[in-house]
This record gives sequence, structure tokens and C-alpha cells, in this order.
Amino acid sequence: MELSVGIVGIGTYFPPTVETAADLAPRTSIPEHILREKMGIRQRHIAGEAETVTFMASEAAKRAIAMAGIDPAQIGLVISHGSEHKDHLVWNSASKIQHNVGAVNAYAFEMYALCAGAPIALNAARGLMLADPKLEYALLAAGSRENDLINPRNERSRFMLNFGAGGGAMILQRNAERNRILGAAAITDGSLSETVVLTRDAVAEGEPEAVGDLRGRLDVTDPAYMADRLGQTSLPNFVRVIRAAVEQGGHTLADVRFLGITHMKRSFYLEILNAVGLTPEQSVYLEDYGHVQSVDQVLALELGLAQGKIRAGDLVVLAGAGTGYTWSAVALRWG
Repeated sequence: MELSVGIVGIGTYFPPTVETAADLAPRTSIPEHILREKMGIRQRHIAGEAETVTFMASEAAKRAIAMAGIDPAQIGLVISHGSEHKDHLVWNSASKIQHNVGAVNAYAFEMYALCAGAPIALNAARGLMLADPKLEYALLAAGSRENDLINPRNERSRFMLNFGAGGGAMILQRNAERNRILGAAAITDGSLSETVVLTRDAVAEGEPEAVGDLRGRLDVTDPAYMADRLGQTSLPNFVRVIRAAVEQGGHTLADVRFLGITHMKRSFYLEILNAVGLTPEQSVYLEDYGHVQSVDQVLALELGLAQGKIRAGDLVVLAGAGTGYTWSAVALRWG
């Protein structure tokens, strides 16, 4: 029998504090209806001081472990693929997550592809597990509170106003008999590598305020170039990675039944669905959560299952894109 890796547990965590479009409108000078209808922000979750990236990732991981029905000591690998804006600077958050959940026999490390991270982490973990028979279970966990890094008055960074806080996690099993990973793909356009950076520019930072040990806010260095380049490349690259992931598993786009994808403005979300031959009934739009970096994919999977949009036997694709700029996708046979 061909070796395989599948998802046997998923979990999410979201802070109880919610900020609605009505709350956000006066802070941004953007009308509430624009935030809701165009930008797709009905509400987002906001983390409190104690809800660090590793706390949220760990809470989600505990739920994924419970769903998988395993002892944390069975986990051999922990990968944190969440935010670089974490509890401490220059620090391995994966080891804290490993400790929090009791995965005492696992080694732990971080990997970053920003908002494209989940599909890439799934593929990387699959490769490690197939190469090492000792890795029966792996934990992938992510947390994000990237909204801390946005000045709501900075017009250059308005496309990032959808950032929200939360955590997500998945348990993978070697030789799993369900929810198997079939294929994956990614592409990077390095010409966009420095379009979004953390800066202490006065417009980006607004009122200078430290976030833990961190100073500064995210900003767009060349808005015109970024808009033009993404206008040319983003849709074709999303379609390219989704098609490549599906074809690697021996299928075509016509076989896909559900797409779980990064939160973005509503019009572009619908454009991507149309380009790959899907409808909104074959996806979920994360308007009640916003964009939670590489948590979006497990959240979409969880919501798709809860809403009955994913059924046993379905070909499911999880996709994302992150500044840098990288597009990624992974194809799964659910059930």
C-alpha cells in the first residue's frame, strides 16, 4: 500500500472580544457599508494581552489533539507556521507550543510563508513524515494577532484592515486512512518581496506605541507598483497553484468540490471561485473572522464541515497567498 499522510484532527481558538464593522468605521474613516460589503469585514476577533500567539495556537492544538483522540506524547513533530509577530522577538514559538500541549516526545521548529503558510506547512510535514517512520503523528499550529501591526489611519495599509486574531491547528497521521493529502503547489514572485515591511515611518506608525518588544507598524513601500503587479499576477497564480496541487493528485479542477481560501475583499474572492469553476456554495467566506494569517485554511475547513459543504469523498483544496509574495495550495481527499 502506498504511504500516505492525512488530517485526523483540527481545532481553532478565537478570542471572545469582537470588533464589528461599526466599531472599526470611526477608527478608519471608512464607511461601515464599505467595510462590510466591499472589504468583507463584518467582524473580527481581537486578542487580549494574555492571548499571545502561542496561547491561541496551543488552545487550538489542544482541541485538534482531542479530536484526533491521541495522547500528546504520541506526537513526534511540532511545526509552528503562524505569525512572526509572536510572544517574543527572535524566539522559537514552536517549542512553547510543544510544552503547552504536552508533546514531550516531539521536536519543534517554526517555518514562515506568512499567509501562504498552511498549505506549505502541510506539504513539508508530509514529506518529513513519509521520510521518517518514527513520525506517526505531527502537530501543525498557528496563531496570529497581526491586527496589532496596522495603523487604521494609514491609507497605504488599508487592505490589511481585515486582520483578526486567532489560532488554528491540525494533527497529521502517517498512513492515515482518511483525509489524505494528495498534492501541493506553491509559487513565489520575489519582485514583491519588499512591498510590505515593518517600518517606523510616521504615517505607518501613527502614534508611536510599543507592542511588547516590538516597535513600528506594517506599511506598503510602493502602493502603485504593488497594485499593478498583483493585478497582473495574483489571479493567474492562485489558479496555477490550485490546478497544480489538484493535478499532482491525479485530478482536474472539475473534480474539486470545496475551496478553503484566505480571506480577502469579496469581489476578488468571487473572481477566484469563478476562475476555478466553483460557486460560493462550495466555499466559505470568512467575513465574521477576517484574515487570521495562516489560520484561515483550517478555519475554512472547520466551517465547511460544520455547514455541510464538505462531504465524505470530496476533493478539497486549501489555498492561500502571503506577502513576499507567495501563493500556495494543497489538495485533500476528505473522508
